[in-house]
Amino acid sequence: MTVARSAPELASLTTAIKIWGRELGFQQIGIAGIDLAVPEAQMLAWLAAGFHGAMDYMARHGIKRSRPAELVPGTVRVIAARLDYLPPAAADPWAVLRDPGLGYVSRYALGRDYHKVVRNRLQRLADRIAAVIGPFGYRVFVDSAPVLEKALAEQAGLGWIGKHSTLLDRRAGSWFFLGEIYVDLPLPVDQPATAHCGRCTACLEACPTRAIVAPYRVDARRCLSYLTIELHGPIPLEFRRALGNRIYGCDDCQLACPWNRLARVTAEPDFRVRHGLDTSNLVELLGWNEAEFLRYTAGSAIRRIGHERWLRNIAVALGNAPPSPAVREALQTRLTHSAELVREHVAWALAEQAIAERQNAGSNP
Repeated sequence: MTVARSAPELASLTTAIKIWGRELGFQQIGIAGIDLAVPEAQMLAWLAAGFHGAMDYMARHGIKRSRPAELVPGTVRVIAARLDYLPPAAADPWAVLRDPGLGYVSRYALGRDYHKVVRNRLQRLADRIAAVIGPFGYRVFVDSAPVLEKALAEQAGLGWIGKHSTLLDRRAGSWFFLGEIYVDLPLPVDQPATAHCGRCTACLEACPTRAIVAPYRVDARRCLSYLTIELHGPIPLEFRRALGNRIYGCDDCQLACPWNRLARVTAEPDFRVRHGLDTSNLVELLGWNEAEFLRYTAGSAIRRIGHERWLRNIAVALGNAPPSPAVREALQTRLTHSAELVREHVAWALAEQAIAERQNAGSNP
């Protein structure tokens, strides 16, 4: 059982926690309460609209996501942490998106899997707290359980939830990961962040599929990040051309956000670009066998989608590429893949290549 402490002791501990967090590499630490009534209502409306798509777990976990004390009994506060991830020396994202021969990978997935990196840091922070005050009740989360992390981070003063539904900070933009420690310590809470999107609609206008159906409201079923990462089945035909050359995730709403002009690259070695995935050739990526996929994505968030969905995404990207013998030959090698998911997307890509070839021939008599 956690020993009761006076208000001055808790205030001093909170100050120390923030110092220890910075020493561990976090850019910001904040303390939130656990009253999430307003975010809960917004979440339930979002679920009722079906905007979660095939992410059944979002509905299955229900209100545990918005009621920390029901997920972890005894929780009275949440320590929220921010860790910047924008990789240094990465290729210009807009340049990659403009080159149909390259595959675009979301900036967060260019380095090592953030789950382990952030979790280990948070565990060390919890250990540091325990070393000073003795045993206490806590649990660490990094996108690993039903947690309304953005709402908690907003209440902890780490930023505000922007119109694209991603957390924003005036000094750091949105290129950062979040993590939480649920605790039974009644620490003094921070002032919630205030919104600063104003009249800006850059993120809504930049979304390739208009997945941001209204400010602060995203229909995941239209989102390219959902379609390339979360969706297990076929990518709907209506969104395949909009996919362009995005093969894992989509950053367009963040790239368009004016606040990201202030974002700084990370100093974390783990988030540096690995295996040249910031400028990878699509034809070469389609040629990876499963062993190569596992080798090149070891320790990466990309591995979670598996080889078949990786090939599915790349096939669509190649279908959107200018027609060429190299693209056609690469796709044909996958026409006999064992997975129907792969074969169907390859066949679609070859059909798209044939259409583009006929159009080119018609315009060049």
